[in-house]
Amino acid sequence: MLQNIHSGNTAALDHLLEKNRTWSEHMRDVDAQYFESLAYQQTPEYMWIGCADSRVPANELIGLRPGEVFVHRNVANLIVHSDLNCLSAMQFAVDVLKVKHLIICGHYGCGGVKSVLENQRVGLADNWLRHIHDTKIKYAQYLNNLDDGALKHDRLCELNVMEQVLNASHSTVVQDAWERGQSVTVHSWIYNLHDGLLRNLGLEVTGVDQLVAQYEAILARMSAEG
Repeated sequence: MLQNIHSGNTAALDHLLEKNRTWSEHMRDVDAQYFESLAYQQTPEYMWIGCADSRVPANELIGLRPGEVFVHRNVANLIVHSDLNCLSAMQFAVDVLKVKHLIICGHYGCGGVKSVLENQRVGLADNWLRHIHDTKIKYAQYLNNLDDGALKHDRLCELNVMEQVLNASHSTVVQDAWERGQSVTVHSWIYNLHDGLLRNLGLEVTGVDQLVAQYEAILARMSAEG
């Protein structure tokens, strides 16, 4: 009986294994030594910290192959100073792989941000999303001036990305890299599900001394735009 149940569960995913075989064959047709060379090294210049949303796949959005971008994803693309999972990934990327760019990428239509904006309970994830509640409270005066609900959602998605750039820039991982003269740039990006395009929010930090001026300039621009 156990064997039959196991076989049934396995068969349910056979189509994914077949897709994998097709992909592997295609990659070998393009480069016969592709997997052999990839197995011995990864040398990405980029780390992507993004949302776990299934509609936002890092490699595909930026057209990079396996081995070219180091990826960490979680609910609502948060960088939390007590999250050793994310910080360990960052530390490995910066210290060991020597990535040059940390791309913090959110997306419009983020369900985590929406639940915070509408004060909806979703379960255990509510504890994780408290960090976005803090952002909503921080920018309450600005957000409350927006009458359009969709625009308010978009703006909170953007502000969430900005806050994570602040958190990344203030992390010991990035601070130590800058202190020893290592070239690391922290970027603020957002993805639009409706057209498949990425947008640079303008916060690109290569040193802690740049953070405040850039941050305030972008907030002023957002306020002017409404």
